[in-house]
Amino acid sequence: MMEKKGFIARWLPGVSTLLGYQRQWLGRDLAAGLSVAAIALPVGIAYASLAGVPPVVGIYSAIFPLLAYALFGSSRQLMTGPDAATCIMVGAILGPLAKGNDEQYMAMMVILTLMTGLLYVLAGIGRMGFIANFLSQPVLTGYLNAIALIIIVGQLPKFFGYQGAGGELFDQLREFVLQIGNIHLPTTILGGGLLSLLLLVRRFMPAVPSALVVVIVGIMAVTLLQLDQHGVAVLGAVPAGLPQPHWAVFEFDTYRTLFRDSAGLVLISFTSGVLTAKSFARRNHYEIVANQELIAFGACNLASGLAQGFPVTGADSRTAVNNAMGGKTQLVGVVAAIAMLLILLFFTGPLAQVPSAGLAAVIIVAAAGLFDLGSLRSLRRMSSNEFWLSLVTTIGVLALGVLDGVLLAVVLSLVWLLAVSSKPKDAVLGRAKEVKGYHNIRDYPNATTVPGLLLYRFESNVLFYNVDYFCDRIRHLIATAEHPVQWVVIDASPINLVDGSGIQKCRELFDELAALNIVLGYAKAKQSLSRHFNQDWFTQHVGSARAYQFRTIKQAVTAFKAQQTQNSKDGTNLSSSQD
Repeated sequence: MMEKKGFIARWLPGVSTLLGYQRQWLGRDLAAGLSVAAIALPVGIAYASLAGVPPVVGIYSAIFPLLAYALFGSSRQLMTGPDAATCIMVGAILGPLAKGNDEQYMAMMVILTLMTGLLYVLAGIGRMGFIANFLSQPVLTGYLNAIALIIIVGQLPKFFGYQGAGGELFDQLREFVLQIGNIHLPTTILGGGLLSLLLLVRRFMPAVPSALVVVIVGIMAVTLLQLDQHGVAVLGAVPAGLPQPHWAVFEFDTYRTLFRDSAGLVLISFTSGVLTAKSFARRNHYEIVANQELIAFGACNLASGLAQGFPVTGADSRTAVNNAMGGKTQLVGVVAAIAMLLILLFFTGPLAQVPSAGLAAVIIVAAAGLFDLGSLRSLRRMSSNEFWLSLVTTIGVLALGVLDGVLLAVVLSLVWLLAVSSKPKDAVLGRAKEVKGYHNIRDYPNATTVPGLLLYRFESNVLFYNVDYFCDRIRHLIATAEHPVQWVVIDASPINLVDGSGIQKCRELFDELAALNIVLGYAKAKQSLSRHFNQDWFTQHVGSARAYQFRTIKQAVTAFKAQQTQNSKDGTNLSSSQD
């Protein structure tokens, strides 16, 4: 029995929570579930247009992933479903591949969703939850700011009622300027009114599902004023009932392209979704399991794909509604899914009168929420380099497009990581009277050093891309030392990893300094440094060189002073004798 409970807790945390369900949670979970459904349904319909699919597909994508997450998810607040950035990526991926063929587009979308789910599950089993930290915050902020602008500009034709030709962001902006004279006034008035209503409800009645209010008011306006008879575009008939599976077979190159693009979707959608999960878990004083979230998101996407839906991730707006309503467990998602499923089965008729301008207003407000001026201001105050990195990401995504923008974001993250770690902080160490031990002489200007002994600390791992900098810094410090250097002792305590290039370069430096009668040693080295090497090789080439290894800095200083004393007695130079 204990093994069974352990298995459930490990692989089905949602089930584990429900097995220990407390009756007093039910009222809040029911209220939160209905509130989530009230916003998730219109948002799913609205976001379907971003993904380039019929509205009912957005409903499928809003319902079935919630049921999967309720089983596999480790967050008690997170709601999954359509996401603006993910949907815009889906459209960018599938548009060029389908070439205007709607049937192929839908079939490819299902394959893309299933591949995304499969990659998520494999990443979870492979314990790759660390990819949540792969994109730096400046790059992620810049990317989402660009996505927000792309989404808002893409909704202008629906909001103002003119015929849009699509294309890249700057083409759409130019089109908007040219189409100002063709703006449809009734659509614009309705869109502006619904947008204002949405903002007012969000501002003064935050507990009320503003998207649902806009949809209901929009339906009433279209029905009572017969606006559809005056050129106002409406959603049209939404087919009731459960999804009907449709499958297609494509050439191998198509599958390969979809698989590559699904990897980009996993990176972006998981980073966004897990940040939401972590944020709300922190507010409610518990921890999520990143690797389990990968599996949970995989289950959500597999459920969405089997239901003919598009890729999904954690949804911040619906999660915020759940949290505000006091939802306690994953049952909230089950309640929300059942409520939307009942509407899908029995009450789709009124949805036909939803005005497209109202859905555009919902999307515009949601996209505006992605745009983070506060973070940009913080980055500007904190670090000009990170601020410009964020801006370059935004400009790159706008200029190159969404898919190339994902690649740019990944490359910039790698470049940023390498730039930061290729020239890390270092220090010359000395003895300060007011504190115990040896410290950076820049931090303690009154610290004293031992003439002839250079104590050096490198605040990073020693790897192929920074080992030359490591060696050059030691050469520079030797050349500029006040007294001729006889020993160099490296404080290796910050070094957790050394690769083959690092060892080779250090051995070359050892020989170079030995030719100058300078001893190179190190102190406080970790035993784990050998774990990435063949042990026989490491013992022969590194581990056997014990002459200048010290357990502590103090031991190294004592050894140097003892050698100096011995030298003063007999004139023997340690380096010469070792040679």
